[in-house]
Order: sequence, then C-alpha cells, then structure tokens
Amino acid sequence: MDFDADAGVREEPAEAGKLQLGNNSHQLAFFYHVRRKPMSNAIIPLLVDSLASAALIFFAAVGLTLVFSVLRVLNVAHGSLYSIGGYVAASICLFIASRQLNPYLSFAALFFSAVFVAVIFGPLIERSLIRWTYGKSEAVQILVTFGLFLILEDLQRMTFGVQSFYEDAPMRLLGTSSIGGIVYLNYQIALIAMALLVVIGLRLLINHTRLGRLTTAVVTDREMAQSIGIDTNKIFILAFSLGVFLAALGGALATPTSGVAPGLGADTMVLAFAVAAIGGLGQIEGAAVASLIVGLARVLAIYLAPSLDAVAPYLAMLAVLLIRPYGLFGSMTARRI
Repeated sequence: MDFDADAGVREEPAEAGKLQLGNNSHQLAFFYHVRRKPMSNAIIPLLVDSLASAALIFFAAVGLTLVFSVLRVLNVAHGSLYSIGGYVAASICLFIASRQLNPYLSFAALFFSAVFVAVIFGPLIERSLIRWTYGKSEAVQILVTFGLFLILEDLQRMTFGVQSFYEDAPMRLLGTSSIGGIVYLNYQIALIAMALLVVIGLRLLINHTRLGRLTTAVVTDREMAQSIGIDTNKIFILAFSLGVFLAALGGALATPTSGVAPGLGADTMVLAFAVAAIGGLGQIEGAAVASLIVGLARVLAIYLAPSLDAVAPYLAMLAVLLIRPYGLFGSMTARRI
C-alpha cells in the first residue's frame, strides 16, 4: 500500500473538559480533566470512562480466557494477535482516507480486519503450533506460545515498521453526546455496547447453539466427546479462531482512539493476563467483571494519583488474589465456560 502512515499522527490533547487522547496508554484512550472539579461532580465521567476503559480491556481478555477454557492452553501470543488486528484495521482505514473513499467504510474495515486476522492466523497457528502442545505441560505450552509471540512481534516490525499508525475517522464520524453536562464521544458509548453484545453473544453461542453444546461437551470430557463422534479437532480450531477474532476485534476497535505502535502486544498481553487472573482463568463472566475492576482502578488512579496509572491494574490483581487465590469466579477444580 502506498498510503502515508504518518497521516495518522496523533493529535494534541484537547483543552480541559474536552476529550484527551492518551499518548502511549492504549487501554485508556480517553478521559477528562475532572481533577479540576469537585469529586462529587466527577461520578458520571468516572463511570463512563471506567466502562469505556473496561470495554477495551475486556476485548483483550475474553479471547484469552475462551481459548484457555476450551483448549487448556495459556496463549502468551494473544497480545500480538490483538496488535495485528489494530495494524490491519489502521492500514485499511488509512487506505480509505488516502483514496478519499466513503469514510463510513472505516466501520466495516474495523470488523473486516478482525475477521481477516482470525481466518488467516486462527487455523494456521492452531494447526501448526497449538495442536502440538495439547497434553503437554504448562511450561511447554508457555514456552511455545512465547516463541510465537516473539515471531509475531518481529513480523509486525518487518511489515508495518516502527512508526505509530493512527486513523480516527470512525471516532469522528460518530460525533459526541452530553452526559451530565460533559461532552463524551459516542464512540466510547459504542465500545461499551459492543462489549455487552460480546458477553451476551458468547453466552448465547455456548448455551443455545449446537456448536456451543458440542464445545461444552469437549470441555467437560474430551475423551468421552471423541467416543461419541464429536470432531474435537474441529471444535479446537473454531474455538481458537474465535479467540483470535476477539483479540483482533479489540485491537481494531482500540485503533481509532489510541492508534497502534510497537510494544502494544506486550502491554496487552500483560494486562489481559491480569484480568484473567482476577476473574479466574476460563471464566467469561469473570473476565467481564475483572475488566470492570481494572478499568475502574485505572481511571481512579488517573483521577486521584496519575503516577499509579501503570500499576493500578496489578495492585487490584494483588488485592483480589490475596483474598481469592483462584480469581473471583475460579476454583481449584472447576472447568466451566
């Protein structure tokens, strides 16, 4: 593609009371200067910012926990798939802008990029590497997926370079709304709605479709499922590809708010692991609740103690694990999705 990636250079932060774009904090792309206001006036902005932040974190974490729940593999490369989704989405959106095509095509580009990454990387990675780790120790699985993470990070640098990609057309097109007298981007609200749709969609898929019932049977007892004729290999490919899709979708949806740059995959991976640990590995609802906790912790840190922004999620994780060592929804023996 011959478009200029530098066209997506990040804008300077807006004035107080308006939207502020994060610099290198991809998970918290927007918040307001409410520290200048009394805390009582900051409740609504705090809640909206927390929910929007939680939505982006949830997209990163739910794919990880779904793959672990079905395949019993902790995919360290999950963050790289998130950033690849962001790179593909930003590239397509910048191409649309450079060719002066209908800007509303950028919304389709966000979804298409996630599908593209899932179709290409899902079956390829599951068949070539992940399948080889089934039945092996957790240490082997982590080493294999960490090696995959390093390969994917290098491939991203070779393909997209080291510059940041940023195109905010989807965010600008949705405009703004006023909540409690404070102007918010409608894109924030859309992210929250999308996260809710993903939670509901996954639960409907698992509980009310044939594929979901087959997946549950494989998760409960793989050998028994094979004995009654269920194609477990097919279930694993579909489950892993769905996890890749959710990761790539999160990266694509985050791109209009904060862009994508080298290092995004590592940041996402660590944060997704923190969310999975808080919620309990393999628990979809746990990932949703943990995302809310992490999102609220980060926004509170930004409002009250900005220097703690980076460590707030891990302080929340430490507090939860001291009380619930297996996470809020986890247990020593439970294996449920």
